[in-house]
Amino acid sequence: MRIEDMKRRKRELGYTARQIADLSGVPLGTVQKIFSGHTKAPRYETLQALEKILAPEEERAMVREEAFSYEAKKQGEYTLEDYYALPEERRVELIDGVIYDMTAPTQQHQVIVGFIHAELWNHVTKNKGKCVVNVAPTDVHLDTEDNKTMVQPDVLVTCDRTKVTVPRIEGAPDLVIEVLSPATRRKDISIKVQKYAQTGVRELWLVDPRDRRVIVYDFEHDDVIGVYTFRDRVPVMIFEGALEIDFSEITDYLNDLLGDAWYER
Repeated sequence: MRIEDMKRRKRELGYTARQIADLSGVPLGTVQKIFSGHTKAPRYETLQALEKILAPEEERAMVREEAFSYEAKKQGEYTLEDYYALPEERRVELIDGVIYDMTAPTQQHQVIVGFIHAELWNHVTKNKGKCVVNVAPTDVHLDTEDNKTMVQPDVLVTCDRTKVTVPRIEGAPDLVIEVLSPATRRKDISIKVQKYAQTGVRELWLVDPRDRRVIVYDFEHDDVIGVYTFRDRVPVMIFEGALEIDFSEITDYLNDLLGDAWYER
């Protein structure tokens, strides 16, 4: 149930924020922030509690049925079985048994992802390379011995084709690129960097629109870290620098599309 649908149902039922809080168990302040639009991406558990109050009766049984399959566990205990039991419309990542909800990406996020993907794809196909270039949402089972982690990098390159299966990538990609957003920033910078390093990713880029910089981790060569601006050409190390992504082109396009303050959004 979308937040807009909840707002409509709230009006239809004539509920106040206090009544919804009392009936659902969700704190009043949280209810007020959600219905005022201040909170753009509420926790899934919060949305479920609100749905049980606001959804039409015929939908409530479905909500309870979906909740039953995975809410019995605590964060840190979830497995791939729980991951695949989630509703298809719910996009999440599973890291060390913890489920992380993912919000809809912004316009600038998608422009950056699309540009980088196109550059990588063009390079591989032009040179008749064997590497496979994917874009989110693509499931990546980083460690085939680990049943508690499944991630969806924004852009990834996998050069060992035995890892490429129909449902997902089985094993660590060679290159992973994450475009940071306010909702994923902390997870991407701390938790996922460590996870990628541990599981054998050769190269990781953290593209930071807020600070207009690109942080490159070259795990293959003693964890060398490079920092570039959004006016630099960033070499792709797994291709030994034969390809460079020109971030000034991305910046100019975003300036033209969204204005020169797009990075503040």
